[in-house]
Amino acid sequence: MQLPNRTTLMPMMIGTSLLLAACGGGGSSSSDNDNTSGSSSPQWVQGTFANYSTLANQCSVPLTQKLWLRSWSNDTYLWYDEIIDRDPAPYSVAEYFDLLKTNELSDTGNEKDNFHFSMSTEEWELLNGSGASVGYGMELSLRQASTGVSRQVTVAYNEPNSPASEAGVSRGAIIVSVDGVSVANANDSDSIDILNAGLFPSESGQQTVFIVRDLNAQTDRSVTLTAQTVVSTPVQNTKTIQTANGKVGYLQFNSHIATAEKGLYDAMTTLSNAQVDDLVIDIRYNGGGLLAIASQLAYMVAGDSATENHVFERTSFNDKYPTMDPVTGQALTPMPFINESLGFNTSLLRSGVTLPTLNLNRVFVLTTSGTCSASEALMNALRGIDVEVIQLGDTTCGKPYGFYPTDNCDTTYFTIQFKGVNDKGFGEYSDGFVPSTNPTVDSEVPGCALDDDLTHALGDTDETLLSAALYYRDNNSCPATATAIARAPAKTTFIDPGFMLQDTRNQNVLQNNRILTPLASEQ
Repeated sequence: MQLPNRTTLMPMMIGTSLLLAACGGGGSSSSDNDNTSGSSSPQWVQGTFANYSTLANQCSVPLTQKLWLRSWSNDTYLWYDEIIDRDPAPYSVAEYFDLLKTNELSDTGNEKDNFHFSMSTEEWELLNGSGASVGYGMELSLRQASTGVSRQVTVAYNEPNSPASEAGVSRGAIIVSVDGVSVANANDSDSIDILNAGLFPSESGQQTVFIVRDLNAQTDRSVTLTAQTVVSTPVQNTKTIQTANGKVGYLQFNSHIATAEKGLYDAMTTLSNAQVDDLVIDIRYNGGGLLAIASQLAYMVAGDSATENHVFERTSFNDKYPTMDPVTGQALTPMPFINESLGFNTSLLRSGVTLPTLNLNRVFVLTTSGTCSASEALMNALRGIDVEVIQLGDTTCGKPYGFYPTDNCDTTYFTIQFKGVNDKGFGEYSDGFVPSTNPTVDSEVPGCALDDDLTHALGDTDETLLSAALYYRDNNSCPATATAIARAPAKTTFIDPGFMLQDTRNQNVLQNNRILTPLASEQ
């Protein structure tokens, strides 16, 4: 198989994540001084756009940085003709970037672009390369009652060898208080600031005192956690479940970052050697990442015969570039199902190694609203080659779009540049993939609507989503609990301690999602 040029493998389908340490976005502050003196300095002229390459990396003049953003967006943004061309002078660099997006709504009345953000390049390189970031190593589930009465923060999972795991703060533990401030009832700005500072540490070495109630415990306990740089483990809990009807493989896949290539290779090798009959992929907290990783995983699930002469995804850019990728300058070519390693981290796995395969004609996926982007592309691509996808959990985030992370002046910007469709030409799932017992449209997937079960460990066969997958496998129907899903009372946001996982909106909403708000203003 001929692989695409390496540069075409780097577009990101990044799920909207809570980039916890990056909420500032890396742009200049509101005190930016637009030094526009001198006749040679570039100026804003409405409707006129300089080539953005001539404006790049001129970091001493904020106006030039903003004009670079403006021209770059006008050239590569998927909906460039829906950006209002504003004079950048009154805005900081970060503020101006926030405005360089569409304000239009989708056909269903939702915001068309919920995925516009930036972060420091240094932090982005750490996150993308290894998932490294400052934190305690625990992903949090934040449930804020729609009535505005109380909030609850629960640990969704922790990273191995992290401060949280070493202190025994694991899935299902409820954070009762942070440095003496009640999570449920804090409602003044000072208390909210303490909660945010403790839950989302910005510096290594920061110590925070938590009162936690562990899963099934009758009493609370005090735990002091010290923030440190935590490296995420994107593939965890690979196991084989022996059932009366054969072997079922299970793996927890948290993010499509570079180190996931080796983790997936090892996991799928283990499951292939075990000759599993079915596979459950737990992507409930996977907000996306490298499309090439998703393509490799899809190939390992389906195998040679199912993927031969088919494509993983076809991408398209804005109408200025019907046949060319505006970022790489190369002709548009579909991304194949990739059947060998690419060597994202050669110290872990060299390039050119043939990938293991399971050769399955169906796969079970466990999802939440935090399942996003490259994870959705994985589901869509498999459906495009008639591998049956059974979805257990909640509706996914809805992001059939991607971007090339682009650096300018030590800030990396993420703006929607392309959209993708599968081998059958389907890619309209902007409202997410919906598990349904009676699918009627292409964005509805056979399966069962269920809430995330924080009362059992991930990979536990009694955990609601995994249990439902095993039940569906035997009965081709949903368990009775699937009809009892209750969505109305709570709004859940999944908060990753360090990598991009779930529910990023634009810069401002990203901050609102990662930062707790006073009860009086909660909706």
